[in-house]
Amino acid sequence: MKIGLLAMSGIRVCDQELLALGLTLPGFVERSKVIASLPSLGLLTLAGMTPVEHHVVYREVRDLAEAPGDDEGFDLIAISTFTAQAPEAYELAARFRRRGIPVVMGGLHATAVPDEVAQHVDAVVIGEGEPVWHELLDDAQRGELKTRYDARGREFDLADAPMPAYELLDIDRYNRLTVQVTRGCPWRCEFCASSILLTSRYKHKPVARVLAEIDRIRELWPRPFIELADDNSFRNCTYWRQLLPELAQRRIKWFTETDVSIGQDDELLELARESGCAEVLIGLESPDATGLTNLELTSDWKRRQCPDYLRLVRNIQAHGIRVNGCFILGLDGQTPDVFDRIYRFVEEAELYDVQITYATPFPGTPFHARLGREGRLLEERAWRKCTLFDINFQPSPMSVSELRDGFIALGQRLYSADFTAWRRETFRRKYAKSRSPDHEVPA
Repeated sequence: MKIGLLAMSGIRVCDQELLALGLTLPGFVERSKVIASLPSLGLLTLAGMTPVEHHVVYREVRDLAEAPGDDEGFDLIAISTFTAQAPEAYELAARFRRRGIPVVMGGLHATAVPDEVAQHVDAVVIGEGEPVWHELLDDAQRGELKTRYDARGREFDLADAPMPAYELLDIDRYNRLTVQVTRGCPWRCEFCASSILLTSRYKHKPVARVLAEIDRIRELWPRPFIELADDNSFRNCTYWRQLLPELAQRRIKWFTETDVSIGQDDELLELARESGCAEVLIGLESPDATGLTNLELTSDWKRRQCPDYLRLVRNIQAHGIRVNGCFILGLDGQTPDVFDRIYRFVEEAELYDVQITYATPFPGTPFHARLGREGRLLEERAWRKCTLFDINFQPSPMSVSELRDGFIALGQRLYSADFTAWRRETFRRKYAKSRSPDHEVPA
């Protein structure tokens, strides 16, 4: 079979005023460039485990012609999509199906709302894709696709992870490539729509497999910048003390997401810095306890860490690792003074990078379920607004207009040319350790 793997890439924003501001606010512009430039690791992983008798083609949706696939002779199409791109993914699936080409869809959105997705495709994959991919291909080859392939309850062991098919990519088009080291997260935040929806366990890929993937990337791109496709990297310090010295020998630069507890471990921070860790993205969510109570549903972990936020962020940056501090606007209990409080925290912490988003009710999350029960969703199934930059719920105690106006004003302050230059120059002057020119980090 000839199999087309289609990635719904890019960033979406419905709010036209914010979209217009994004043209001049560097924080939004840089983040959108990063998101748009990341390939779909999930699809590349499936490609890597596809038997050699099949021919696999990887495409970004933005590269498809107006009538996609008409002249490529596909026998099967697999689409991976985030929630915000779901309406476009449904339209794309319909165009292939009209030509008699079966379409399968998987990923977070398909796992969250499989009944809806099943109305638009021939088969939907629920949960992790690896446990069911071979079965799906065998069925497709026989012309006997099932409508659902449910991997829930069939936990995939990352020790069996295939080598992603990085060779399918035009490497020159990307400013970073992705490698997954961990899957899942030990915390359960109410708003989180990440890989915890796909797996019930927090798990690590064996060190040897991670290194093999990085070495494969280095064959294609000698001095790469790698983004780890992890939700929370550094929870198992013993594991990372094995991996980081090996990474240091590969002379790469890398970025990951983690929680603030990494700031408590000076030895691990030093190992991370020496291994090429350029930046960590940390979900701080709020500059103080307001809005954090019961945000993490298992042990109220984030609220308990909040008093140490400033100290831990400073310590991470003191080791020469940039912090991208992320804040969520619209959490319950936040009043309009939260915008000034975030700005003051960013200034006091001297954050190199900062990201602000709205609280977003993604399908499948406890947050979406609670807002539904409370009658606070503004539009049902308004997936196009699941962008992190559009409001689709009634905040409390703020009004929608107070939240939106405050968000835009805060963005203008945080991402002004002067404040951005001050933050970055402060890091370079106070924290950055010597970096060779060929280790510069892409925007």
